[in-house]
Amino acid sequence: MTEDELFESKPGVVSGALVFRGTRIPVDALFENLAAGLSLDEVLQNFPGIGRERAEAAIMVAARGLHRHAA
Repeated sequence: MTEDELFESKPGVVSGALVFRGTRIPVDALFENLAAGLSLDEVLQNFPGIGRERAEAAIMVAARGLHRHAA
């Protein structure tokens, strides 16, 4: 999945925050919950609109971004 397929940002949706496309769930919610110690399964229970495939794809997008900055 590409970033454009995964995410969107619109001024009238969650104050323009980056959200999972077609939802009002901020991408930050995924990473903040993981950083707080929740498992991916727990995050998906709290935010079922994300879905495992999109959550895993978002994590991979973030990892690729880190690899680009490290190179």
